[in-house]
Amino acid sequence: MTTASPSAHWQDAARRAAQGIRRRVLEHTIEANGGYLSQACSSAEILAVLYTHLMRLSPSEGPLIPVPFSGVPGANNPRHVSGGVYNGPKAPHLDRFILSPTHYALALYAALIEAGRLAPEGLAQFNQDGSSVEMIGGEHSPGLEVTGGSFGQAISQAAGVAVARKRRGDTGRVWVFMSDGEFQEGQVWEAFMAMSFHRVNNLTVFVDVNGQQVDGRMEQVMNLEPFQQKLEAFGARVFQVDGHDVEALAGAGQITAPDGPVVVMGCTIPYRGMPILQERYPHLHYIRFKNEAERDRYRALLSSM
Repeated sequence: MTTASPSAHWQDAARRAAQGIRRRVLEHTIEANGGYLSQACSSAEILAVLYTHLMRLSPSEGPLIPVPFSGVPGANNPRHVSGGVYNGPKAPHLDRFILSPTHYALALYAALIEAGRLAPEGLAQFNQDGSSVEMIGGEHSPGLEVTGGSFGQAISQAAGVAVARKRRGDTGRVWVFMSDGEFQEGQVWEAFMAMSFHRVNNLTVFVDVNGQQVDGRMEQVMNLEPFQQKLEAFGARVFQVDGHDVEALAGAGQITAPDGPVVVMGCTIPYRGMPILQERYPHLHYIRFKNEAERDRYRALLSSM
């Protein structure tokens, strides 16, 4: 079982996992001539801390090499497989994980590999016709329990799961990973208002606050500030930490609140660990190489990692 480790060396394991996430996503981006690379740069430590230290999960029930897409869930489709099986079985004492911004799927797959829940060869199926290892993850993709749909929808689903678990008396928590760009959606704020009203205190949200969205800098597209104060006004207990500091992330993630959800705002850099990406800043949402010479520069970076 993966639990919050008492070992003094968990920090090293988390840092190695974060570096592995970056390296795997970079390698895939080079091979595919494109990918969501900056998202891995900013979220690596958050995902690593969740999977190596914070979440109480049993071993994966998913195959190391994912099965092809088996269709949507329904009464007439007994073959349907949920991607949530990669986080282990659903049990009252175990945690649940929900990825909200589904374009972070590649970073999540890399995190699953680092945690031993997915085989490295599974990435060969990424974005292939008929594969469940989708570029924009769905509820059948490894590690994903729900389909996020448009931005901001998964937090409502996670809130519903948390309410149900609380009423059932489950002791496991619900963990949600979100991007700051999702908070430009009104449904997110409705969900936080509802969680405050229903005193949902068994849910923790980690937010990748990298200041980026598809159209550029958040502050130039639709500024969220004062971000922390807004979340607090909607009933969340909020901690703002360095999103690349594994100890700070873990410390904030271990805190609970009596009357509502906890939000850990991880302030991150979207080119962390890959300064070459800074040349493209602020246009980092999806990386596609302009020519083979640029691709070779990224190959050189990969060889040095």
